[in-house]
Amino acid sequence: MNNKVNIENINLAERIRLGVQKALRKLAEESAAKGESLVVKVDGKIKEVPAEELLMNLPK
Repeated sequence: MNNKVNIENINLAERIRLGVQKALRKLAEESAAKGESLVVKVDGKIKEVPAEELLMNLPK
């Protein structure tokens, strides 16, 4: 069975959400490879978090 989602069977809003999720993961992966941090909002506060730490919490 193929784990890839057939994009033609997904509505536009879900395709956009999946695209943003994929882009955020790529940003975190590239930043982690360079040892960089990203600025995020956590519990209503702006924080600088190591990209490696963010990767542990992002969906694949």
